[in-house]
Amino acid sequence: MELCFMDHIKSQPLWFLLLMGLGSLSVLKCSLVVLMWVYVNFLRPPKNLKKYGSWALVTGATDGIGKSFAFQLARKGLNLVIVGRNPDKLKEVSESIRGKYGQTQIKTVVVDFSGDLSEGVERIREAIDGVEVGVLVNNVGVSYPYARFFHEVDEKLLSDLIKINVEGTTKVTQAVLPGMIKRKKGAIANIGSGAAIVIPSDPLYAVYAASKAYVDQFSRCLYVEYKKSGIDVQCQVPLYVATKMASIRRSSFFVPSTDGYARAAMRWIGYEPRCTPHWPHSLLWGLAHLLPESVVDAWRLRFCLAIRKKGQLKDSRKKE
Repeated sequence: MELCFMDHIKSQPLWFLLLMGLGSLSVLKCSLVVLMWVYVNFLRPPKNLKKYGSWALVTGATDGIGKSFAFQLARKGLNLVIVGRNPDKLKEVSESIRGKYGQTQIKTVVVDFSGDLSEGVERIREAIDGVEVGVLVNNVGVSYPYARFFHEVDEKLLSDLIKINVEGTTKVTQAVLPGMIKRKKGAIANIGSGAAIVIPSDPLYAVYAASKAYVDQFSRCLYVEYKKSGIDVQCQVPLYVATKMASIRRSSFFVPSTDGYARAAMRWIGYEPRCTPHWPHSLLWGLAHLLPESVVDAWRLRFCLAIRKKGQLKDSRKKE
């Protein structure tokens, strides 16, 4: 039987054998991709972040993803430098963390990233002087209040988007990086957005998406520059998370809570230069890449136009 099968194969034309070979390679490649996806999402152990250093610095730590990151890092035994613009909220978060993880040392730094950034970053430098910051989470960011065309973006919003998302991430990294270089170890996680990477375009959020594309490329370049220095840099690319910034109150399978996202994100720090920690998001990413860009663009435009209409209606009610 086996000889008959081999004879049958040998009798086939060369083009048929080549197609069979290519088909087998494609199946093997797809199988390896699926196995790797399962491993990194469910089986790969997280890194021991304390090996990078005993302290972690988190920006935008008084709300949303940043606050959840702060709790998760404290849970892992790291001391914290938390950065935010509201001193009362910083105090509240600090007390909550200490109440749950009593051994955690916490430093707070008040920085309004839309204000005098140079002065704020100098305060961060002073706070981390002599402190072994091993993990940096650049989480601070701002988006549109709701979708709008580029010509409808006012000067204040335009300035905040660039200053907070681009300049803030850049300058905080510049302040923390020298200590990591000196110790030859460190991990940086910059929070990007699927708006810049996963979907081909994000109409009516143009400046936000572009600012997050900067974060992605900035992270990738630093990953290459400092990998041999013992510093792991990555851009985390979530899709929707239930936050005030996203105007989503309830979590779901595809929209994690901030705590759910932070728990997943902790498992990825120190690995790939770009990652999507919440695994259902990676399913949506795969689907987006299967569809033609024109189809995704058209769907996204309709979706964002609906958000714009709701936002305008809400604004008009406030004026009445």
